[in-house]
Amino acid sequence: MTAANESARFAAQAEGSNVGPHTMEQLEADIRRIVCTYPNRPVGPLFQEVRELRNHAFRLLEGKQPPAYTRDLYLASAVLCGVLANASFDLGCYSAAETQARSAFLCGELAGHNGVRAWIRGLQALIAYWDGRPTDAVRLAEAGSGYIPEGGTAHIRLASVKARALGQLGRSSDALGALHAADTLRDATNGADDLPGGMLAFLPEKQLFYASSTLLWLGGDQHLADAESRAQEAVAMFSSAEPGERRLGEENLARIDLALARLGRGDVDGAAEQVHEVIGINSRRHTESVARRLAYFRRDLSRHAAATSPSAIALREALMAHQHHTSTALPPGETA
Repeated sequence: MTAANESARFAAQAEGSNVGPHTMEQLEADIRRIVCTYPNRPVGPLFQEVRELRNHAFRLLEGKQPPAYTRDLYLASAVLCGVLANASFDLGCYSAAETQARSAFLCGELAGHNGVRAWIRGLQALIAYWDGRPTDAVRLAEAGSGYIPEGGTAHIRLASVKARALGQLGRSSDALGALHAADTLRDATNGADDLPGGMLAFLPEKQLFYASSTLLWLGGDQHLADAESRAQEAVAMFSSAEPGERRLGEENLARIDLALARLGRGDVDGAAEQVHEVIGINSRRHTESVARRLAYFRRDLSRHAAATSPSAIALREALMAHQHHTSTALPPGETA
């Protein structure tokens, strides 16, 4: 990649202008590669790569270029700041993630691109949700719905994030209504994402596990059964992807949802099966969201009626060992 970047820089200089077709083609290709490989790569090293590419886009914007290229550069900067916001979030730096997201949204405004504005609002809502601010998450998701994407799935993501936040607030009918809205939007969506895809695309399996999280918040036997069904379907879809295309963090979160649903109906062994899979994956690609969900699972397990069973005790010990390993041996986002 170092040699390839050197060749790309030479080609950019050979064009004889600040920005030309080759420069934009190379920048767009680098962005597609990053967003498509992000879900399968350690976050820490990737963060530095994205930061350098974002700085390159900023430097190009400081020069002079035709208006069409200016818009394209602002769109590229919006996506790159958005990826840095997502990476900061995965590393547990929520304040930095929100700052990156605000910069991303500004760039999206300057580009005049609804798809990226809707996607960034969804990311801001997601950060608020994980930061324990579900009311803010609902507000941000609703603000994003005012931007009708040129194409793709950003609006489905907004409805799904809103559903989870409403579920956390205990607003059952509103949460179920948001899930129905997401399903309706999915049925009406045709064609590929206008954005570069990869981590920016809201796949059906991701929608399924957002639904399972929503239903887990709502509780009750029927919601628990529905949550298990949707989480199980999501896990099957995530795990069937090609090894280099698996969305490991999202798969882990779906597995934890499935484990929580099984624990809720007393199936400790079934829950343990999923948690051990998560521990194995999270040891290789650690994210803060997965670590938090595992902590929540361990709390629920300790309060469960079967907490003193051999299976539950062994599972708690495995979770404690994993927490110790990731906190002492692995910087966030790194691999062993």
